[in-house]
Amino acid sequence: MQYRVAIIGTVGLPAQYGGWESLSEQLVLNLDKTYDMTVYCSAFSYAERPKKFGNAKLVYIKLKANGFQSIPYDIVSMLRAYRESDVMLILGVSGCIALPVIRLLTKKAIIVNIDGFEWKRAKWSPLIKKFLKFSERLAVRFADRIVTDNKVLRDYVLSEYGVDSTLIAYGGDQALKIEVDEEAAAQFGFLNSPYAFSVCRIEPENNIHLILQAFSDNGIPLVLVGNWKQSEYGSELQRRYSAVKNLFLLDPIYDPAKLAPLRSNCTLYVHGHSAGGTNPSLVEAMWLGLPIIAFDVSFNRASTEDKAEYFSSASHLESSVQALFQDEEKRRSLGNEMHAVAKSRYRWQGIASQYDELFQSLIK
Repeated sequence: MQYRVAIIGTVGLPAQYGGWESLSEQLVLNLDKTYDMTVYCSAFSYAERPKKFGNAKLVYIKLKANGFQSIPYDIVSMLRAYRESDVMLILGVSGCIALPVIRLLTKKAIIVNIDGFEWKRAKWSPLIKKFLKFSERLAVRFADRIVTDNKVLRDYVLSEYGVDSTLIAYGGDQALKIEVDEEAAAQFGFLNSPYAFSVCRIEPENNIHLILQAFSDNGIPLVLVGNWKQSEYGSELQRRYSAVKNLFLLDPIYDPAKLAPLRSNCTLYVHGHSAGGTNPSLVEAMWLGLPIIAFDVSFNRASTEDKAEYFSSASHLESSVQALFQDEEKRRSLGNEMHAVAKSRYRWQGIASQYDELFQSLIK
């Protein structure tokens, strides 16, 4: 008999959105012969709705997985899952407001991966920040195990709640390295010359405004892929900088094969995240052996083992990028350091094995 594992809180599979989806996909690819797995998906995100991904069952919920609807989306998923699973893996805390009730309904294992400091994100109003902080508190109290993806986050949970969480990061070895072909070169002219690259959600805590200011001042080509039209913050930045000749502000690219030539052939990778734990896009860039300059926060330093370059302001980033573009040997050394760290810490097979051990410890 296979034990049953439900994955809750993701947009769904196949992965086409972000870090939670990549994690869910890799857990299924690595563990679906060991467990009877079910992944809860947003019906609004998939025109076609297959019943299975690999050996995992896909269950569709008629709510959106992001924004305000993420709260009832997660709660409905939990209410459907608790009867049909031995372990619930909940990704994120937004629906954990319901955990006290879920705990009354079942004694089955509940694991919550709390992500980063979701309640600190600048995009949220003060009321939503308080709600997310409260949900985090309930998650820590009522889950059987908390997963954190970064040592800094693990230290925070221990200090804030007196709970020692299980540290499991992300993998990055699914990232594709693809050489530039004639079709890609014709479509994206910047591929023929040195350029910096970044891919992320266009949100204030990812410091897009600082990055664009820095590159508009130094004139070095920057390609930035993201969901510009998702918020007023993104729309305003796109309006302000779209006419700057050295800036290429591209809409989201969810197909890894289409993103790969742009990312894997850049001269320098810029990572502006400030409010997460171990960020999946950073780990993938490390696996590709890209020289990285990251926003100077403890999360990013922990993820890169203090071996990347870091920036704290637009002027700092501007001068650092100029120096790196002029120093090929420094870039090569930096890229090699990033790849070495990724090889030792961020393999999906190892990450899946850690989740397997966690599931087994709770089931038994």
